[in-house]
Amino acid sequence: MIRSAIALPVLASAALIALGIDQFSKFLVVTTMREGEVIPVLGPVLQWNFVRNSGAAFSLASGMTWIFTILAVIVAVVIVWFSRRIHSLSWAILLGLLLGGVLGNLTDRLFREPGFGRGEVVDFISMPWMLPAIYNMADASIVVSMGLFLLITLRGVRLDGSVEARGATTAPDADSNGTVELAAADPAH
Repeated sequence: MIRSAIALPVLASAALIALGIDQFSKFLVVTTMREGEVIPVLGPVLQWNFVRNSGAAFSLASGMTWIFTILAVIVAVVIVWFSRRIHSLSWAILLGLLLGGVLGNLTDRLFREPGFGRGEVVDFISMPWMLPAIYNMADASIVVSMGLFLLITLRGVRLDGSVEARGATTAPDADSNGTVELAAADPAH
């Protein structure tokens, strides 16, 4: 368990690094590629494919950008609000990556064409052999944070940094009369 004085800077640093990498990579794509251009990086395994996305993952709900803008703002506010409760390094990293990813795509939706709150997200990473989707570093950050969420949850790590005891009961059992009986530690049993 770590103190929140350490967890908060770790969360903020993870968010800023994820946001910075996302926005810098998008800047490079927008300034060096034409929309629709495909550049093979590792043959058919990895390609840069510059597209603009007004929807969600897999271009679902195209044209509903304003809804995703509102949802991203809500997610960011909730993470910031919960950040004061975090005393776990793993939760700080997870929520920092999630916040950075959300802010990366929110930045596009707020400040890219066609206008404020309706901007299209710049996507460019394509692995056609694995997924039909084209994504960006913000999306990758969000996916990594979800993977960390699964690992942290399976390990039983709480926001306060404590670890849930496996197989232990939280309270002794009571018999039918309401009397609580504690089992003696007998090595023979």
